[in-house]
Amino acid sequence: MPLAGTFTRSLDDKRRLAIPKRLLEEFGHSPDILAVESVKQSQKLTRLYVSPGFDHCLALYSPSEFEELARKIAQQSPNRVDVRNYVRLLYSRTEEVELDSQSRIRIPDRLLELAGLKGDVVLVGVRDHAELWNPETWIAYLQEHAAGFDDLATLALT
Repeated sequence: MPLAGTFTRSLDDKRRLAIPKRLLEEFGHSPDILAVESVKQSQKLTRLYVSPGFDHCLALYSPSEFEELARKIAQQSPNRVDVRNYVRLLYSRTEEVELDSQSRIRIPDRLLELAGLKGDVVLVGVRDHAELWNPETWIAYLQEHAAGFDDLATLALT
């Protein structure tokens, strides 16, 4: 199922962010299963990847979706400077994070700084990943692009 929806969450004092149950299920996780799976399976189910996203946000991927992204990137020519630069910047700043028993992830400081996140965070489902936005940046993005939704839909679907 594609990830969808918009959620407002707050970072706690330890820089942890609670992931909504619905998004976890869409990521392919079931919080009820997390508590009873074996250690090996539990580790597989409880990790996510946080990476730099587009437009000053962070992207949150399940392991399988991050592997799919890696496959797409690997198909690009490493002889292209733009590809090499993107690969270095993406992988050097991506972090694997674990979901705790309360479905929270701890986001590293350097990624929080990259996206300007502190306090409240807007969590947006975007088909194969979720995005973490600074609320002011998200509002500015909506103001800039929402009015052109019909035109964007026409371009995207033709």
